[in-house]
Amino acid sequence: MSDMNINSNQTNDYAGENLADVQDFWELLKPSVMRLVVFTALVGLVVAPGDIHPFTAFISILCIAISAGAAGCLNMWYEHKLDALMTRTQNRPIPSGRIKPDQALTFGLILAVGSVTMLGMLVNWFASGFLAFTIFYYVVIYTMWLKPRTPLNIVIGGASGAFPPMIGYACVTGNITLESILLFLIIFMWTPPHFWALNLYIKRDYEKANIPMLPSVKGEPETRKQILIYTYIVAVCGILPTLFGYAGMLYGGTALVLGLGFIYFAHLVYKNDTGAAAIKAAKNMFAFSLLYLMLLFTLLLAEHSFGILFKLNLTGWV
Repeated sequence: MSDMNINSNQTNDYAGENLADVQDFWELLKPSVMRLVVFTALVGLVVAPGDIHPFTAFISILCIAISAGAAGCLNMWYEHKLDALMTRTQNRPIPSGRIKPDQALTFGLILAVGSVTMLGMLVNWFASGFLAFTIFYYVVIYTMWLKPRTPLNIVIGGASGAFPPMIGYACVTGNITLESILLFLIIFMWTPPHFWALNLYIKRDYEKANIPMLPSVKGEPETRKQILIYTYIVAVCGILPTLFGYAGMLYGGTALVLGLGFIYFAHLVYKNDTGAAAIKAAKNMFAFSLLYLMLLFTLLLAEHSFGILFKLNLTGWV
């Protein structure tokens, strides 16, 4: 607790120096996370049945991107004292003192309200309400409630990262269907093994901030077991779009191969439980998990690419 107070005081001292620039505010938006959100939302928008005007499609993705940045900004605002304790996050704009906490809060709220309102007015209010709920889920349910209280934080809280393709889908259709739920399931089940692999080799950082991640609370053997179980589930979820007729055989075959690769890396994590081999296995699985998700959604995007011209309703654009 004393360390947290020291870091908090340092943050407040530096904050008065007004060192922030555009790059610092950009960093508040968690751009790496934003890119993944935008990409999966775009896939949801493209695979949705029906058509959408190019301008409406652009506004949809823009609003989803801004809302993702808003959620990241509000997350950094709320956790800035914890970030100051962790090596991985202590140089972020707020704990380093380049941006004041109240500046980040104001910035995040403006982006959140603006993106939700614009999506409702220019696209549809169902997608707008879903977007508002997603921001609330990530900031309040995950960041404020689940994350500091339970090692299941990433399991339940991971839903917020799985909603974007459903929102993109809703921007076109104005509703939720089985197809969009399948996209949600892939990301929802992918999130725990993805983050637990990361937790295995940065466990001490989370322990410094007293965040109850699974490796610290239940132990590394249980974490490796859970990673293996969830990876099998992810591999099955990955082929569901083909099994339900929403994707072709190219996607299905590739999803099967990628799923087997994911399982292979999970078994390496499960098998290598000590020393440098354990760290290497966890890092390799974390890296492959990113590749797995990107390739799956890229294939879905590619398989639907022939319908993009119709979906964007280019005849109405001319």
